[in-house]
Amino acid sequence: MPALRRLDERPPLDDPFPVPAEAIAEFAEKGHAVVRGVASAEEVEAYRPDLEATAQRLAWDTRPLAERDTYGKAFLQSANLWRADEASRRFVLSPRFAGVAAAVLGVDGVRLYHDQALVKEAGGGHTPWHQDQYYWPLDTDRTITLWMPLVDLPSEVGSMTFASGSHRMGDLRGPSISDESDEVFAAAVDELGLRTETHGALAAGDVTLHGGWTLHSAGGNPTATDRPVMTIIYVADGARVAEPANRYQEFDRQAWLGGVEPGQPVGSELNPRLWPPEGAA
Repeated sequence: MPALRRLDERPPLDDPFPVPAEAIAEFAEKGHAVVRGVASAEEVEAYRPDLEATAQRLAWDTRPLAERDTYGKAFLQSANLWRADEASRRFVLSPRFAGVAAAVLGVDGVRLYHDQALVKEAGGGHTPWHQDQYYWPLDTDRTITLWMPLVDLPSEVGSMTFASGSHRMGDLRGPSISDESDEVFAAAVDELGLRTETHGALAAGDVTLHGGWTLHSAGGNPTATDRPVMTIIYVADGARVAEPANRYQEFDRQAWLGGVEPGQPVGSELNPRLWPPEGAA
Protein backbone atom coordinates (compact mmCIF):
# COMPACT_ATOMS: atom_id res chain seq x y z
CA MET A 1 0.00 0.00 0.00
CA PRO A 2 1.35 3.49 -0.80
CA ALA A 3 2.48 5.74 2.01
CA LEU A 4 0.17 8.39 3.40
CA ARG A 5 0.69 11.85 1.90
CA ARG A 6 -0.06 15.32 3.18
CA LEU A 7 -3.50 16.56 2.20
CA ASP A 8 -2.08 19.48 0.24
CA GLU A 9 -0.06 17.05 -1.89
CA ARG A 10 -3.14 15.25 -3.16
CA PRO A 11 -5.11 16.07 -6.30
CA PRO A 12 -8.21 18.17 -5.51
CA LEU A 13 -10.76 16.18 -7.62
CA ASP A 14 -12.79 19.32 -8.33
CA ASP A 15 -12.48 19.66 -12.10
CA PRO A 16 -15.48 18.62 -14.24
CA PHE A 17 -15.53 15.31 -16.10
CA PRO A 18 -17.17 15.02 -19.55
CA VAL A 19 -19.83 12.32 -19.20
CA PRO A 20 -20.41 10.36 -22.42
CA ALA A 21 -23.91 10.73 -23.84
CA GLU A 22 -24.18 6.96 -24.13
CA ALA A 23 -23.76 6.58 -20.36
CA ILE A 24 -26.64 9.00 -19.74
CA ALA A 25 -28.81 7.10 -22.22
CA GLU A 26 -27.81 3.75 -20.73
CA PHE A 27 -28.80 4.83 -17.25
CA ALA A 28 -32.16 6.15 -18.42
CA GLU A 29 -32.91 2.90 -20.24
CA LYS A 30 -31.47 0.34 -17.86
CA GLY A 31 -31.13 2.01 -14.44
CA HIS A 32 -27.37 1.49 -14.42
CA ALA A 33 -24.34 2.63 -16.40
CA VAL A 34 -20.56 2.55 -16.43
CA VAL A 35 -18.25 5.55 -16.89
CA ARG A 36 -14.58 4.73 -17.33
CA GLY A 37 -11.71 6.80 -16.00
CA VAL A 38 -13.62 9.19 -13.74
CA ALA A 39 -10.50 9.20 -11.56
CA SER A 40 -7.02 8.30 -12.75
CA ALA A 41 -5.05 5.46 -11.20
CA GLU A 42 -2.71 8.04 -9.68
CA GLU A 43 -5.59 9.99 -8.15
CA VAL A 44 -7.12 6.88 -6.61
CA GLU A 45 -3.73 5.79 -5.27
CA ALA A 46 -3.30 9.18 -3.57
CA TYR A 47 -6.45 8.65 -1.48
CA ARG A 48 -6.62 4.87 -1.10
CA PRO A 49 -4.48 4.53 2.05
CA ASP A 50 -6.70 6.92 4.01
CA LEU A 51 -9.93 5.46 2.64
CA GLU A 52 -8.89 1.90 3.48
CA ALA A 53 -7.55 2.80 6.93
CA THR A 54 -10.70 4.77 7.80
CA ALA A 55 -12.94 2.00 6.44
CA GLN A 56 -11.17 -0.55 8.61
CA ARG A 57 -11.43 1.66 11.68
CA LEU A 58 -15.16 2.28 11.19
CA ALA A 59 -16.14 -1.22 9.99
CA TRP A 60 -19.34 -2.48 11.59
CA ASP A 61 -18.55 -6.20 11.79
CA THR A 62 -14.96 -7.44 11.86
CA ARG A 63 -15.59 -10.94 13.14
CA PRO A 64 -14.04 -13.80 11.15
CA LEU A 65 -16.01 -14.56 7.99
CA ALA A 66 -17.17 -17.91 9.33
CA GLU A 67 -18.95 -16.20 12.23
CA ARG A 68 -21.01 -13.80 10.11
CA ASP A 69 -24.37 -14.23 8.38
CA THR A 70 -24.79 -13.98 4.60
CA TYR A 71 -24.97 -10.19 4.63
CA GLY A 72 -21.95 -9.93 6.93
CA LYS A 73 -19.90 -12.22 4.70
CA ALA A 74 -20.60 -10.00 1.68
CA PHE A 75 -18.22 -7.22 2.78
CA LEU A 76 -16.71 -5.16 5.56
CA GLN A 77 -18.99 -2.12 5.63
CA SER A 78 -18.50 1.37 7.02
CA ALA A 79 -20.23 4.68 6.34
CA ASN A 80 -19.76 8.44 6.38
CA LEU A 81 -15.99 8.23 6.10
CA TRP A 82 -16.13 11.90 5.09
CA ARG A 83 -16.94 12.79 8.71
CA ALA A 84 -13.97 10.86 10.12
CA ASP A 85 -10.96 11.76 7.99
CA GLU A 86 -9.92 14.85 6.01
CA ALA A 87 -8.60 12.97 2.99
CA SER A 88 -11.76 10.86 2.86
CA ARG A 89 -13.77 14.07 3.13
CA ARG A 90 -12.09 15.56 0.07
CA PHE A 91 -12.66 12.34 -1.89
CA VAL A 92 -16.34 11.92 -0.97
CA LEU A 93 -17.24 15.58 -1.42
CA SER A 94 -15.52 15.75 -4.81
CA PRO A 95 -17.36 18.11 -7.19
CA ARG A 96 -16.11 16.00 -10.11
CA PHE A 97 -17.83 12.86 -8.84
CA ALA A 98 -21.00 14.75 -7.93
CA GLY A 99 -21.11 16.34 -11.38
CA VAL A 100 -20.92 12.91 -13.01
CA ALA A 101 -23.75 11.66 -10.79
CA ALA A 102 -25.95 14.69 -11.58
CA ALA A 103 -25.35 14.36 -15.33
CA VAL A 104 -26.13 10.65 -15.41
CA LEU A 105 -29.19 11.08 -13.17
CA GLY A 106 -30.38 13.99 -15.33
CA VAL A 107 -30.84 16.58 -12.58
CA ASP A 108 -29.50 20.09 -12.06
CA GLY A 109 -28.09 19.45 -8.59
CA VAL A 110 -27.36 16.72 -6.07
CA ARG A 111 -26.82 16.47 -2.34
CA LEU A 112 -24.90 13.83 -0.44
CA TYR A 113 -27.04 11.14 1.15
CA HIS A 114 -24.07 9.28 2.61
CA ASP A 115 -20.97 7.35 1.61
CA GLN A 116 -20.09 3.71 2.21
CA ALA A 117 -16.88 1.73 1.98
CA LEU A 118 -17.55 -1.86 0.92
CA VAL A 119 -14.55 -4.14 1.20
CA LYS A 120 -15.33 -7.62 -0.14
CA GLU A 121 -12.63 -9.66 1.54
CA ALA A 122 -10.65 -12.44 -0.10
CA GLY A 123 -12.98 -15.42 -0.05
CA GLY A 124 -15.91 -13.18 0.89
CA GLY A 125 -19.45 -14.19 0.03
CA HIS A 126 -21.98 -12.99 -2.50
CA THR A 127 -24.15 -9.89 -2.07
CA PRO A 128 -27.83 -10.92 -2.18
CA TRP A 129 -30.26 -9.32 -4.62
CA HIS A 130 -31.75 -6.15 -3.13
CA GLN A 131 -33.03 -2.63 -3.79
CA ASP A 132 -31.16 0.16 -2.00
CA GLN A 133 -34.11 2.53 -1.75
CA TYR A 134 -35.95 0.06 0.49
CA TYR A 135 -33.83 1.72 3.22
CA TRP A 136 -34.22 5.37 2.21
CA PRO A 137 -37.03 7.65 3.51
CA LEU A 138 -37.08 9.93 0.46
CA ASP A 139 -39.98 11.30 -1.58
CA THR A 140 -38.21 10.84 -4.93
CA ASP A 141 -36.67 8.18 -7.13
CA ARG A 142 -34.03 10.70 -8.24
CA THR A 143 -31.29 8.91 -6.33
CA ILE A 144 -28.05 7.38 -7.58
CA THR A 145 -25.08 5.46 -6.21
CA LEU A 146 -21.59 5.98 -7.62
CA TRP A 147 -19.56 2.76 -7.08
CA MET A 148 -15.79 3.06 -7.56
CA PRO A 149 -13.18 0.32 -7.07
CA LEU A 150 -9.93 1.46 -5.48
CA VAL A 151 -7.96 -1.29 -7.23
CA ASP A 152 -8.24 -2.91 -10.64
CA LEU A 153 -10.92 -5.62 -10.60
CA PRO A 154 -10.58 -8.68 -12.82
CA SER A 155 -13.64 -10.09 -14.54
CA GLU A 156 -14.08 -12.84 -11.94
CA VAL A 157 -14.74 -10.11 -9.35
CA GLY A 158 -15.87 -7.34 -11.68
CA SER A 159 -18.81 -5.01 -11.23
CA MET A 160 -22.13 -5.78 -9.64
CA THR A 161 -24.91 -7.54 -11.55
CA PHE A 162 -27.96 -5.42 -12.39
CA ALA A 163 -31.51 -6.30 -13.41
CA SER A 164 -31.93 -3.89 -16.32
CA GLY A 165 -35.19 -1.93 -16.35
CA SER A 166 -36.05 -2.69 -12.73
CA HIS A 167 -35.57 0.99 -11.85
CA ARG A 168 -38.84 1.77 -13.64
CA MET A 169 -40.77 -0.68 -11.48
CA GLY A 170 -40.28 1.13 -8.18
CA ASP A 171 -40.56 -0.77 -4.93
CA LEU A 172 -40.84 -4.47 -5.76
CA ARG A 173 -41.91 -5.13 -2.16
CA GLY A 174 -39.11 -7.52 -1.33
CA PRO A 175 -37.48 -7.94 2.08
CA SER A 176 -34.28 -6.37 3.42
CA ILE A 177 -30.99 -7.72 2.10
CA SER A 178 -30.69 -11.35 3.18
CA ASP A 179 -30.95 -14.93 1.99
CA GLU A 180 -34.68 -14.29 1.72
CA SER A 181 -34.24 -11.22 -0.49
CA ASP A 182 -31.91 -13.21 -2.73
CA GLU A 183 -34.56 -15.87 -3.24
CA VAL A 184 -37.50 -13.48 -3.62
CA PHE A 185 -35.79 -11.13 -6.07
CA ALA A 186 -34.15 -13.91 -8.10
CA ALA A 187 -37.65 -15.28 -8.65
CA ALA A 188 -38.90 -11.80 -9.57
CA VAL A 189 -36.15 -11.38 -12.16
CA ASP A 190 -37.31 -14.59 -13.83
CA GLU A 191 -41.02 -13.83 -13.56
CA LEU A 192 -40.64 -10.29 -14.90
CA GLY A 193 -38.31 -11.36 -17.69
CA LEU A 194 -35.61 -8.88 -16.66
CA ARG A 195 -32.22 -9.10 -18.34
CA THR A 196 -29.27 -9.27 -15.96
CA GLU A 197 -26.04 -7.50 -16.90
CA THR A 198 -22.63 -6.81 -15.45
CA HIS A 199 -20.03 -4.29 -16.58
CA GLY A 200 -17.20 -6.79 -16.24
CA ALA A 201 -13.64 -5.95 -15.31
CA LEU A 202 -13.06 -2.45 -13.97
CA ALA A 203 -9.97 -0.34 -13.47
CA ALA A 204 -9.37 1.69 -10.32
CA GLY A 205 -11.21 4.98 -10.91
CA ASP A 206 -13.87 3.56 -13.22
CA VAL A 207 -17.39 3.89 -11.82
CA THR A 208 -20.71 2.19 -12.16
CA LEU A 209 -23.85 4.15 -11.30
CA HIS A 210 -27.25 2.75 -10.43
CA GLY A 211 -30.60 4.10 -9.33
CA GLY A 212 -32.12 3.62 -5.90
CA TRP A 213 -34.74 1.13 -7.14
CA THR A 214 -32.39 -0.71 -9.52
CA LEU A 215 -32.30 -4.35 -8.44
CA HIS A 216 -28.73 -5.59 -8.08
CA SER A 217 -26.48 -8.24 -6.58
CA ALA A 218 -22.82 -9.26 -6.66
CA GLY A 219 -20.87 -12.49 -6.71
CA GLY A 220 -18.40 -13.52 -4.06
CA ASN A 221 -14.69 -12.78 -4.18
CA PRO A 222 -12.88 -15.96 -5.25
CA THR A 223 -9.47 -14.26 -5.39
CA ALA A 224 -6.78 -14.05 -2.71
CA THR A 225 -6.97 -10.25 -2.45
CA ASP A 226 -9.58 -7.90 -0.99
CA ARG A 227 -11.91 -5.84 -3.22
CA PRO A 228 -12.01 -2.31 -1.76
CA VAL A 229 -14.80 -0.13 -3.16
CA MET A 230 -16.00 3.35 -2.24
CA THR A 231 -19.61 4.29 -2.87
CA ILE A 232 -21.15 7.73 -2.74
CA ILE A 233 -24.94 8.00 -2.67
CA TYR A 234 -26.57 11.18 -4.01
CA VAL A 235 -30.11 12.52 -3.97
CA ALA A 236 -31.48 15.24 -6.21
CA ASP A 237 -31.32 18.69 -4.64
CA GLY A 238 -34.83 19.71 -3.57
CA ALA A 239 -35.92 16.21 -2.51
CA ARG A 240 -37.84 15.90 0.74
CA VAL A 241 -37.78 13.44 3.59
CA ALA A 242 -40.65 10.94 3.44
CA GLU A 243 -42.50 9.31 6.30
CA PRO A 244 -40.43 6.21 7.16
CA ALA A 245 -42.07 3.04 5.86
CA ASN A 246 -40.04 0.62 8.00
CA ARG A 247 -37.58 0.59 10.89
CA TYR A 248 -34.62 0.77 8.53
CA GLN A 249 -35.92 4.01 7.04
CA GLU A 250 -36.35 5.49 10.50
CA PHE A 251 -32.74 4.55 11.24
CA ASP A 252 -31.64 6.26 8.03
CA ARG A 253 -33.70 9.35 8.80
CA GLN A 254 -31.81 9.75 12.05
CA ALA A 255 -28.36 8.56 10.96
CA TRP A 256 -27.99 9.96 7.44
CA LEU A 257 -30.58 12.77 7.27
CA GLY A 258 -29.88 14.43 10.61
CA GLY A 259 -33.35 13.66 11.99
CA VAL A 260 -35.03 16.06 9.56
CA GLU A 261 -38.82 15.71 9.88
CA PRO A 262 -40.90 14.11 7.11
CA GLY A 263 -42.04 16.68 4.57
CA GLN A 264 -38.98 18.87 5.04
CA PRO A 265 -36.24 19.25 2.40
CA VAL A 266 -33.14 17.10 2.60
CA GLY A 267 -30.61 19.63 3.83
CA SER A 268 -29.08 18.85 7.20
CA GLU A 269 -25.36 19.36 7.81
CA LEU A 270 -24.98 15.68 6.88
CA ASN A 271 -26.34 16.36 3.39
CA PRO A 272 -24.33 19.16 1.76
CA ARG A 273 -25.07 20.17 -1.80
CA LEU A 274 -22.20 18.86 -3.89
CA TRP A 275 -23.35 19.86 -7.38
CA PRO A 276 -23.30 22.54 -8.50
CA PRO A 277 -20.55 23.48 -6.04
CA GLU A 278 -21.35 26.21 -3.55
CA GLY A 279 -20.59 29.58 -5.13
CA ALA A 280 -20.94 28.29 -8.69
CA ALA A 281 -22.76 30.59 -11.06
